[in-house]
Amino acid sequence: MRLTVFGATGGTGLELLRQSLDLAHQVTAVVRDATRLPAGLRDRLTVVEADVMDPDAIAPAVKGSDAVLSAMGARGRGPTTVCSDSAAAILAAMERVGARRLLMVSAGGLEADAGDGPFTRYVLKPLIVQRLFRHHYEDLARAESLLRASGTDWTIVRPGRLTDAGRTSRYRTARDLAVRGGTSTTRADLADCMLELIGDRSSIRHVISVAS
Repeated sequence: MRLTVFGATGGTGLELLRQSLDLAHQVTAVVRDATRLPAGLRDRLTVVEADVMDPDAIAPAVKGSDAVLSAMGARGRGPTTVCSDSAAAILAAMERVGARRLLMVSAGGLEADAGDGPFTRYVLKPLIVQRLFRHHYEDLARAESLLRASGTDWTIVRPGRLTDAGRTSRYRTARDLAVRGGTSTTRADLADCMLELIGDRSSIRHVISVAS
């Protein structure tokens, strides 16, 4: 498959690149600075240096892609529009060139629902996690709303707290619900899950929670 990855220099983005290449996909990485990509990866994929917030600049990178994967994320806990602004630009670029499939990384802490245990649903998420990451979650919520309102074949992927513990191959998923006890997700498992979901038609226009 031909894949385009945004947020490619972050922890999840790098995992997406490595695993996609290992599966022999044709990969385009959209980055601001190509030197931030490890040389061993840079030489095996197509690198496009562009402003992710500019639909005109990124449209050529998504043209002809079988799937667009966004692992965009903000740094720090202050007010941000990174996720929502990049989502808006990616959606505009995809509409312009007729690309359809989009998978975006969100966060499991964004919503508390019936999939959570009582403590997580009524205490941990609303009283601790959502307050701690309020600005980031507000931005993610706006980004999710943009996807839901779009005509793309979108899937929102919500991991637990991200770790670098490596690939476990034992991760659990849930559709439109949180994963019970799913407090953490390795970035490698998240990437594995996203790549598996590309061809899963049942995940289109749904939220998939994933936990290691």
